[in-house]
Amino acid sequence: MRLLTVTIALLLITATAPAQAGFFDTFKRLLTSESADTGAPPDENTTIAALREALTVGTRNAVHNVARVDGYLGNEWIKIVLPERVQRLADMAAAVGFQEQVDHLVVTMNRAAETAAPAAADLFVTAIGEMTFEDARGILEGGETSATDFFRRKTTTRLYAAFKPVVTTSMEQVGVARAYKEVVAPLSSVPMLQTEGLDLDHYVTNEALDGLFLMVAEEERKIRSDPAARVTDLLRRVFGQ
Repeated sequence: MRLLTVTIALLLITATAPAQAGFFDTFKRLLTSESADTGAPPDENTTIAALREALTVGTRNAVHNVARVDGYLGNEWIKIVLPERVQRLADMAAAVGFQEQVDHLVVTMNRAAETAAPAAADLFVTAIGEMTFEDARGILEGGETSATDFFRRKTTTRLYAAFKPVVTTSMEQVGVARAYKEVVAPLSSVPMLQTEGLDLDHYVTNEALDGLFLMVAEEERKIRSDPAARVTDLLRRVFGQ
């Protein structure tokens, strides 16, 4: 539900943003029209190189934003909260004096995600390097999050494999298991509140990836609409100042 809400919010932001030509509008013209200066078809390699560079900038920004301290914890859009069935226990535990333990559990889950996030940078670069001309066309002719969708398809499995061990190690180091037990122990004997079988490492890894892709989608919005995002020599050369 949180992911759906944030996704809708992003779409609303995009829909109400000032109408201005962005990277993706220019890319579409390069792909579908002839050059106004030379009358020649656009250079395919240059077009893909510029798109790759734009996406490299966007994904690098997204990773930087989540990998820093409070990158997850301090961002209400992507902050990792307790699973619903644990939250019920946590609320009851907090009511009987265990609020500090509940807060510690939430902090440690988010710190684990922040620790794992840097691993995404190289995987995004790899996916961008593997991008074909057809991939580029699909991104340009697709929806508002077509680049993010491309990264989801190309990197989710590899990201999960890279994130999960780091999340597990980090959660062990900061005592997530201990904090979790401190939260659920006071009430775990209540039959309706059993949480056996819950894999917190798996849960935090998936939540971390969802949050990362939300930030990639936000960077995609900037790439599409903000001329100020032309921050490299290649992008300035292809698209102007």
